[in-house]
Amino acid sequence: MPAAYDELSQNSANYVPLSPVSFLDRTADIYPDREAVVYNERRYSWAEVRERCRRFASALKARGIGKNDTVSLLTFNTPEMFECHFAVPMAGAVINTINTRLDAATIAYIIDHGEAKLFIVDRELWPVLEDALSQCEGKPEIVIIDDPSAASKPDLSRGDFKFYEDLINDGDAEYKGEPLEDEWQALSLNYTSGTTGLPKGVVYHHRGSYLMSMGTVPSWGLTPHPRYLYTVPMFHCNGWGHAWTMTLMAGTIFCLRAFSPKAVFDMIEGHAITHFGGAPVVLNMLAGAPVSEQKSFAKPISVMTAGAPPPASVLEAMAKFNFDVMHVYGLTETYGHILQSAPQDDWAAKSIAEQAELKARQGVRFAMSESVDVLEASGKAVPHDGETMGEIVIRGNTVMKGYLKDKAATETAFVSGWFASGDLGVIYPDGYIQLKDRAKDIIISGGENISSVEVETALYKHPSVDLAAVVAMPDPKWGEVPCAFVELKGDVSEAELIEFCANNMARFKRPKRVIFGALPKTATGKIQKKELRERAAAL
Repeated sequence: MPAAYDELSQNSANYVPLSPVSFLDRTADIYPDREAVVYNERRYSWAEVRERCRRFASALKARGIGKNDTVSLLTFNTPEMFECHFAVPMAGAVINTINTRLDAATIAYIIDHGEAKLFIVDRELWPVLEDALSQCEGKPEIVIIDDPSAASKPDLSRGDFKFYEDLINDGDAEYKGEPLEDEWQALSLNYTSGTTGLPKGVVYHHRGSYLMSMGTVPSWGLTPHPRYLYTVPMFHCNGWGHAWTMTLMAGTIFCLRAFSPKAVFDMIEGHAITHFGGAPVVLNMLAGAPVSEQKSFAKPISVMTAGAPPPASVLEAMAKFNFDVMHVYGLTETYGHILQSAPQDDWAAKSIAEQAELKARQGVRFAMSESVDVLEASGKAVPHDGETMGEIVIRGNTVMKGYLKDKAATETAFVSGWFASGDLGVIYPDGYIQLKDRAKDIIISGGENISSVEVETALYKHPSVDLAAVVAMPDPKWGEVPCAFVELKGDVSEAELIEFCANNMARFKRPKRVIFGALPKTATGKIQKKELRERAAAL
């Protein structure tokens, strides 16, 4: 009898490779006239979005672009960027969305490393791409998005290119795309920030992005037809996969070309937005916006934030706006979020400060995350005591295929059946994980480990602190000590902040220096600690 089960074969009737591209057909079939994408005066229904994607995909095919060919994009959050998340893989190719704040030399490296065959660029960003093309060996075909809303319109007379809309107009509206034979096929190429050297190319597969979308639905409590404001850059982990997730849910996507607190508040009010996402720096900017720009809303707005935990003062401001914030954790290598600070029923009765402490924990795994643990160097799981630190490791279908053309880095990342994150954390008795530091950011002072995140958390408790980052500073006696870099929103002296920290944590963990001024950030709002470590080393 047992062998009889194995005699049942897989065939085209009972097995179809999973791909998030399939969400577009379902939604366009069921809700063809429902509003899909809104951008300034442009509005597309789901039927129109599908037709545009099919036309562009067929134009790619006509150019000989297909399986495992890279199509790169240097664009803002506009309809074209959204469409390419379907059109590019529809043609069988790999979508490579590039950080809009990268310098020309890094973009040149990405063009050559990813072997881009076609490059789509917003007209405003043409000058940096033109510079990159002069530095790289690759010669991809250039396609320009000529957005009337561009802040500037550089001269294009020296370029050899096509316009995006021309490819749409030339495309075949009946093209159904290339059949996907293997769900393990590469779908997306995302480059890491490159803050510690050349960026690494992280490869996603169709199955992983499909399951990421599916897992986000129950974990974020999504219901049909969300009205989603795309504040997360779509170049970052494919916009956290929300281009595919919101299509799955037949939502309406509101594109935001450039972030500003006023634009966010106005769009939420004007378009009845129900969901948006953003790094903690985005929430911080909303909390610190002029009172005349801020708005409170009658219905709660669901907000997903990823990165350093929002301080209590920011969460208090979010509650005032009626923003329901869910803190998540993930990496480029895990398609984005894989842990969430899932609220328990009794959290609502706690104070904002108590809720902030609970939400500071990165939490428990998303629905599609198979397993997440914290391991000691020996490979043994740490005790669930909220104190013993180890490395956060992940296993599941939303872990990258690997690093493109980097076998050594891929082998280093995968250890004993786990993806090693490089992040240090603890597990509490209730099973919630809390990130304590990047392994490279831990400060070892006189043989004692000091978590930079712990010091930052103490700094955020001071009402005058807007942003804070803590790194190691060389010290002749202790080896290294904490050095804090702080952006202020009020008046406080260095001595007062140091004493404040000493009163809110073990005194030996307090920063020995506090440097005031603007903090360097990436395009996704992450503070660039590499640059701060260099500054601290020079003090």
